Amino acid sequence: MHSLFVLPVDYYLAAWFALTAICTLYVAIDGARNPEPAVMKWGFVLVTLYTGPFGLLLYVLTDKEPRPGAHERFVRPLWKQGVGSTIHCVAGDATGIILAAVIVASLGLPMWLDLIIEYVAGFAFGLFIFQSLFMKEMMGGSYFENVRRSFFPEFISMNFMMAGMAPVMSFLMMGHDMRAMVPTELIFWGVMSIGVMAGFATAYPSNVWMVAQGIKHGLMTERARDVGHEGAAPENVAAESAAHQHHHHGAHSGMSESADALPEHGQQPAPGAAPMQMHMRPEATSAQIAAFSLASLVLLATGMIAPANWLNMRLSAHDVGGLIMPPGMTMYRDTSAAAMREMSFADSRRVGAQFPIQTRGDRELPFKIDAGVKVFELKASVIRWRILPGVAVDAYAYNNQIPGPRIHIREGDRVRIRVRNDLPEATTVHWHGLILPNAMDGPSEITQAPIPPGGFFDYEFTVKQHGTYFYHPHAEPDRSQALGLYGALIIDPADDAVEIRADHDYVIQLQEWLWRDGLTFPAMPMDGMQPNYFTINGKSYPSTETVRMKLGETLKVRFIGTNNGFIHPMHIHGGPFEVVARDGETLSKGARFLADTVNVGPGQRYDVIWKARERGKWLIHCHIPHHTSNDNTETKGGGGLMAVIEVE
Repeated sequence: MHSLFVLPVDYYLAAWFALTAICTLYVAIDGARNPEPAVMKWGFVLVTLYTGPFGLLLYVLTDKEPRPGAHERFVRPLWKQGVGSTIHCVAGDATGIILAAVIVASLGLPMWLDLIIEYVAGFAFGLFIFQSLFMKEMMGGSYFENVRRSFFPEFISMNFMMAGMAPVMSFLMMGHDMRAMVPTELIFWGVMSIGVMAGFATAYPSNVWMVAQGIKHGLMTERARDVGHEGAAPENVAAESAAHQHHHHGAHSGMSESADALPEHGQQPAPGAAPMQMHMRPEATSAQIAAFSLASLVLLATGMIAPANWLNMRLSAHDVGGLIMPPGMTMYRDTSAAAMREMSFADSRRVGAQFPIQTRGDRELPFKIDAGVKVFELKASVIRWRILPGVAVDAYAYNNQIPGPRIHIREGDRVRIRVRNDLPEATTVHWHGLILPNAMDGPSEITQAPIPPGGFFDYEFTVKQHGTYFYHPHAEPDRSQALGLYGALIIDPADDAVEIRADHDYVIQLQEWLWRDGLTFPAMPMDGMQPNYFTINGKSYPSTETVRMKLGETLKVRFIGTNNGFIHPMHIHGGPFEVVARDGETLSKGARFLADTVNVGPGQRYDVIWKARERGKWLIHCHIPHHTSNDNTETKGGGGLMAVIEVE
């Protein structure tokens, strides 16, 4: 089931929208009683819907009648009139922008085109519907006359608004949390809300100027027939209201009632009569309007184009929508969608199973015999795997374990391994170091078509070697292997006499993890993608296994470089070990050597024999100190790539 809650911000947004709903309901109910035109009532409702408590604050501070009959005097200050003008600009424009954003995201159009369509839709909705249609009766004249009169005020206001909204939406939608590009995600609507607030802030100064110059309407009072104000007798209501409107709009908006629209002193408008028509008397010169328009265009162009200097505006919601990138990673304007998908998080909403810290990986995989063929089954899926008591990574795993199950076979066996893919992306399996038919080797799109999500592929070959090997994906391994797809492949020799044996046999599979903000990303040796956790057999110290043995016994350690990014100098305390095999090949007696550290690179294997010469606790660890820490801290003396050999 798709969950809206992935990061803490999602819970905050859920609370924000619940509060927004309450604020919007209040403004809708209370505003219905406010003495103003219906278009302003709807304007405040819409702006509160888009900005939550901030819309409520604007309504209460600038428009809500503080006591009966006081609305005219309360809304008189120019700064409040500027708010009113911006409200009916933002209400219409933002509605068009948000509707366009939803449609464009659904169609998968690129971000640069998204901004253009949003601008056109916002301007068209604001001009043709909210200004010219909804305010037609109040402004007087025909619909097309109102379109002509509203064009430049709407053009200037929309330009300033979009100059604020465009960069905010671009950077937040295409930042590290690109769920913001998907309308079904809470954060999409959160970004829309922030964008509207930014647009309001940039549009407000221009609206104050246009109200003062008589270019745009501000707040207005429209009273019912029998409502007085500030103690006035009912018979004086219309005249005093008209006088206030005339004083206010003449001083601040250049707007006055036409002589034939004003009632005679002491007269009431007839019940059910149309609202008074407010005509504009612009005081701004043509040069001022032209200069203001030019400045608004410059700001608009800056807001629309500037993000392309840092973001790849050619991408769409279909390309990268829903991805979350590592918080330290830097993206550039030429970072491709494929690269972003490769580096994005393991989607925690796809986790099919989770396990406690006691659960171990590398469990031997059972098989069936079919006409002499050993038949194994591997299934790749998304799980939550605990590497420390307080750290659970979202991982890709074979058969619900990390490392994947150990495939233990014998030289000369005929094997068939069915690989099922329950991942959200294609995969293959490569049998690292084996001699086998080319069609069974596993490189995606080179020797085989990748296994699609929900599909399977049968690998079948005869085993011709013996030694320490491993298996891993060869379809985008920098992502899928880094997220946990790997497992040991141990092949016994056909002739037992050639096996170099020890009293104990211990496989060590190395891995690097990037776990930030509760999300798991594929660790890579690049800026912003460096690992902060390291594991031996799927656990970080002190949750790694302890190897117990007796004084004088020998231990065969099979180091396997199942990791992707680093060379790990693996060291054992308590004396040197003998290196007896490398990359699956047993070394001749003359080629074997003593060492206390081997550099295990990605893909490499070393078999070493270590003897317990003294009692006590002896470490196996990587000799890069940072790799023996957990997110740069030590727990019980270390972390990461450490394990203990306890000799009795």
